[in-house]
Amino acid sequence: MPLYHQPDHRRRRRQYEPRRRSIKDENIDRQILVLHQAMLDKLQRHPELLPAIFEVLEQRREMGKLRHGAYLTWYCALEQLTRNPKRCFEALLDDTPRMRKLRRKTPLVGILTEEERQQALTSNACGEGSVGPLIGH
Repeated sequence: MPLYHQPDHRRRRRQYEPRRRSIKDENIDRQILVLHQAMLDKLQRHPELLPAIFEVLEQRREMGKLRHGAYLTWYCALEQLTRNPKRCFEALLDDTPRMRKLRRKTPLVGILTEEERQQALTSNACGEGSVGPLIGH
């Protein structure tokens, strides 16, 4: 007789099914997207703000708060802002699960004033179902 009991049935692995986003999550992501559009617009008009953003990226990476892949995504996209803004906007405003997750922990901090933030949210209160209108498609 074995010293331990082995169950006759084994746990079946379920096929991966992504969790359906709630309406609340969709609204939050829509607001975050609108804010990122406003922040990128401001960064494009004021590229002198970029070094502070790169500093935030470096600090978060060194403190272990930002994984290497996320660091590279933000760094490479922001590096394109002055040379190829459309590419930067497309990358950072991409409506994919990965970019939605990255935008929730954005390094783009301290760019907008409270007034600019409120204006961006108010002017886009209805939101868009697609990121296309936000990036000019």
